[in-house]
Amino acid sequence: MAVGQRGGFGARLLLSHVLVIVAGGTTLLVVALGLAPGMFRDHVERAVGPVTAELATHLDIAFSRAIMISLGVAVTIATVTALAVGWFVSRRAARPLRQLSDAAAAVAAGDYAVRIDAAGYGAEFDSLAEAFTQMATNIARTERTRARVLRDLAHELRTPLSTVRGYHEAVADGILPATPANFQRVAAEISRIERLVDDVGRVSRAEERALDLDVRRVAVGDVVRAGARAAAPEYQACGVRLAVETDAVETDAVDPSILVDPDRIQEVLANLLDNALRHTPAGGSVLLSAQPSPGGFSIIVRDTGDGIDAEDLPRVFERFFRVDGGRSRAAGGSGIGLAIARALIQAHGGRIRARSAGRGHGATFEVTLPRAGTLPGH
Repeated sequence: MAVGQRGGFGARLLLSHVLVIVAGGTTLLVVALGLAPGMFRDHVERAVGPVTAELATHLDIAFSRAIMISLGVAVTIATVTALAVGWFVSRRAARPLRQLSDAAAAVAAGDYAVRIDAAGYGAEFDSLAEAFTQMATNIARTERTRARVLRDLAHELRTPLSTVRGYHEAVADGILPATPANFQRVAAEISRIERLVDDVGRVSRAEERALDLDVRRVAVGDVVRAGARAAAPEYQACGVRLAVETDAVETDAVDPSILVDPDRIQEVLANLLDNALRHTPAGGSVLLSAQPSPGGFSIIVRDTGDGIDAEDLPRVFERFFRVDGGRSRAAGGSGIGLAIARALIQAHGGRIRARSAGRGHGATFEVTLPRAGTLPGH
C-alpha cells in the first residue's frame, strides 16, 4: 500500500513507526540533557580537581552540544531506517488485508468462488483466510440451496395452481358444471397449496430456531408408543405391519426420559413413519424402536421397503428432494417432511441420520436425543 494513501492501514502503520522513533529520541534527549552534564562535571572534578565556574559553564555547553548533535544525527538516521523498514513491513502487513477487502467485495458482488492466499503471513492471517474461505463456501451453499428451494417451490405450486385455474376457466366457460364435486376438487388443490406453504414456513422457523417449544420431561417409551398409536390405522389400511420395541429403554437403569416438546417430537415421528409407509409395499413391515445411546436415547424407524441409493442418502433431508417410487409426487407428500423432521430434532439439540444398504434393502432413520439430565440448564 502506498505511503501517501491517506487513511490506509499501511500509512498508519508507517506513521506509528515514525512516532515511536520521535518519541523515543525526544525522551532520550530530555533525559540526557538533564542528567549527563552534571554527571560529566562531577567526573571531571574527580579526575583533575576543582574547576572554575567559567570552565564548568564551558564544559556544560560543550557537552550539551555534543549530546544534541550526536542524538540529532542518531535520531535522524534511526528515523530514515524506521521509514525504510516500516515501509516494507506496512506493505507486507497490508497486503493480506487488501486481499481480504477485495475478496469481501467480490463476495458482496456475488462471486463466492473467491479465495484468500494468506500463506506466509502468520498463524493469525492463516486462520482468517481459512475462516473467510469457510464463510464464502457456506454462503455459496446457502445461495445454491435458496435458488433450488425457490425453483422447487415454484414447481410444486405450479401443478395445483394450474389445476385450480383449469377448473375455474372450465366452470367460467360452461365446459364444467358448477357442481359441489367440482368445487371440492378445487378446494382439495387449494388445501394442497396451503399445506405446502405451511410446511415451508414450519421448516424455515425450525431451522431458524424460531419455534416456541413447550419442553417437558417425558419417557422415551411413552413417546414411541404414542407415535405408533397415531400411525397404526393408516398402516393397517395399507397392509403394512408396524412393530414397536421399547424394552431396551424401559429396563434402563438411568432415568429413561428426555426433555422435549412432545407435540413436536410426535410430528417428527409422524413424518418418519409416513415416509416409511410410502416406501414400504403391502406385506412389508416397519419397526419403531427406542434404545439407549451414549449420552441419550435413539428412536429408530426401520423399514423393509424400497431402500435408498448411496448417492441419495446425503440429500434425503433436503427440502423437496424425492427419490423414485414412494417419494414421487403422485404417491403423495410434499418432499419436505424429512426436512421438517431434521429441523425439529436439531431445535431440540439432537441429530437425525439415514442409513440404507441400497435399493431393495430398506432404510433406517435414527433420531438421537440427549437424556433429560444432560441438557444444558437442566
